[in-house]
Amino acid sequence: MLLSERVALVTGAATGIGEAIARLLAREGARVFLLDRDSAGVRAVADSIGDFAQAFAADVRKPSEIAAAVQAAMAQFGHIDILVNNAGIFPRQPFLEMTEAQWDEMQDVNLKSMFHTHKLVLPHMFAQRAGKVVNISSITFFLGIPGLSHYVASKGGVVALTRSLAREAGPHNVNINCIAPGAIQTASEKNFVSEEQARQYVAQQCFDRRITPLDVAKVCLFLSSPLSDAMTGQCLLVDGGWYMH
Repeated sequence: MLLSERVALVTGAATGIGEAIARLLAREGARVFLLDRDSAGVRAVADSIGDFAQAFAADVRKPSEIAAAVQAAMAQFGHIDILVNNAGIFPRQPFLEMTEAQWDEMQDVNLKSMFHTHKLVLPHMFAQRAGKVVNISSITFFLGIPGLSHYVASKGGVVALTRSLAREAGPHNVNINCIAPGAIQTASEKNFVSEEQARQYVAQQCFDRRITPLDVAKVCLFLSSPLSDAMTGQCLLVDGGWYMH
């Protein structure tokens, strides 16, 4: 297994991409600490994974709630090897109708939360001179999408943060990369995407199929494993070939 004896923290792990990542990392041998503000949902996922998973009800806007999982991981295993920053929200809102509170909430959940997680985890990775961080951005940063300016700004910030922190973390032998998923087929997608819109997404891709959370999880596994030891500061698009750069 690629991640035997590794310890991983995954935020936003109750559903969708985060859940798929947590399951795959555990399947490859990692001890996975799952964080999500949906306490019942994240416990259900952890229970279904089994002994390799532990659930923490955590709002990523609150450092104290993230710290509880970090402290538990260090107390039990003495090291944290992988951090996956996946938690995020995706409300649509035309810019001129957007309130300052809506803008701030988006930045707090999607971007500032990563300030908190990096601050809490990187000291341990630096001390052990090893670690893999994977931040989840979005293809929307590369495309520019109307009605999502606050979301696109937050996800662009994720790419920028990844690049800058990779420079700081490199001398400590810590890799920091990010993934930009495309239009991912999740259970919650029906709440904001019509069937016609989903068909339009596929039409923009090279592959004539929907991209799934497992597709993203597989790339996250690569970036979390020794297979990517020489990569840092990179953003990998998992979008079926929608945008190429």
